[in-house]
Amino acid sequence: MAGVARALPYRYLFGQLVREEWRLHATTFGGRRFAAFPLFVALVAGGTAAFFALGGADAALLLAGLHFVVALLGLQVGTVGLVGRDALEDLLGDTTLLLYAARTLPVATERLVVAFVLKDVLFYTFLFVLPLVVGALPLVYVGAVALARLPVLFLTTAGMFALGVGASLALVGVYTRSRPATLALLGGLAVGLVLRGGALLSVTPYRLWLDPTPLAVAGSLLLPVALVAGGTALFRLDGRTVSRTAPDRFRPLHRRLGRLDGAGALSKSLLDVARSSGGLPKLAFSQGLVFAVLAVLLTYLPSVVPVRPAPGLTVATILALGTFTTYNWLFQFEDERFYRRYPVALETVFRAKLAAFCLLALPVGLGYLALGGWIFGLRSLLVGAAVFVPLSLYVFGVTGYVAGFGPTELLFDTPTFALFTAATMAVLVPMVVLAIALPLAPVALSVTAVAVAVVAGTVGYLLYRRAGPRWAAAARAGED
Repeated sequence: MAGVARALPYRYLFGQLVREEWRLHATTFGGRRFAAFPLFVALVAGGTAAFFALGGADAALLLAGLHFVVALLGLQVGTVGLVGRDALEDLLGDTTLLLYAARTLPVATERLVVAFVLKDVLFYTFLFVLPLVVGALPLVYVGAVALARLPVLFLTTAGMFALGVGASLALVGVYTRSRPATLALLGGLAVGLVLRGGALLSVTPYRLWLDPTPLAVAGSLLLPVALVAGGTALFRLDGRTVSRTAPDRFRPLHRRLGRLDGAGALSKSLLDVARSSGGLPKLAFSQGLVFAVLAVLLTYLPSVVPVRPAPGLTVATILALGTFTTYNWLFQFEDERFYRRYPVALETVFRAKLAAFCLLALPVGLGYLALGGWIFGLRSLLVGAAVFVPLSLYVFGVTGYVAGFGPTELLFDTPTFALFTAATMAVLVPMVVLAIALPLAPVALSVTAVAVAVVAGTVGYLLYRRAGPRWAAAARAGED
């Protein structure tokens, strides 16, 4: 059996996984609605590029930012190792992916993981990276970038995406072996970026865009492959889940929460996140990636706009938008049909999810804001902390109302994603403008930023109150 498993071709596994991905999304949203998603991403990227280009922004810095954003996207996608680990152990509720075949068929787990990662790299490259590069066409129109350089831009951004995926998968692989080793590795990377950031950058695909040296070519080709191979080799299943047994942590947690968790939905939500792969530390990891990129951009790179954005307000706004990942993990294993079997209203479920969201996302975000205050100054911390909480509530309310129990799946639906993007930009744009202008009138504009955040938080709270009834009605309509 082992020989059969090892002999199964990667090409066959890859093809089956690609078909599974397409069928999953096309069945959920409809083929045309899903196929329109890259077009929408290209339009948004093109509009953003045109806005900055007409504003006189430095095209080189805009393209540097594109490479950083794509690398960050790769780091986020690379955490598929955690989701893949849950899929391999059939912990995704009613969804059983082909990865679970490693448990039931003579297919080597390592081969499935490699094929799964390659599928995700290809899938997201054409779903996100290529549309983002197409969105750079306004820079060609204004003469900032040569049209002949766009294929090179696609290759270097795709390389940065693959590098991010590989780095994240390698960290996940180390994490499945040793958490202290993961912390030590992250610390070493942070020190390396600070002390020898230029040397590390010289072996990345971004260096190919700036200056295609032999070292950059070798690093761009070998580094992503080495990281994926190392992460796959280190990746280990948690054998304890095979027996499907666990100590009773629900009752002690439920008693500790007391009146805050009358129906038990809050305890269930917290335990769902804690028992999924990566556990609670993945919350700090995901927000830490966002904070680290922002800290580097604000500290070591020139500003794209003439006035340097206020660090505290900028970091708080982006971290608040990043709390979407916490919402996603809270609903990762949920299905409204599950709760309709019990006398638990969906309004109660959303109330519990909001409480869990506050217990998980807010302390992490405020902790990074405290670190930002140490780096950028106390005044920056105070303004950021004042806007972070209401903006996070806005993100929860908008996501709950728009996406409900399927945030990851529904945000690949083009109309839903367009609505979510519009709601996000309605807050992001004013806060970015205020962050840029803040040095001109610190007190007045700080008060304005807090007022905008409070209004957004109020809107988010009202949307949260409507989310439960909305999705309860949708569930009843689906059953009828």
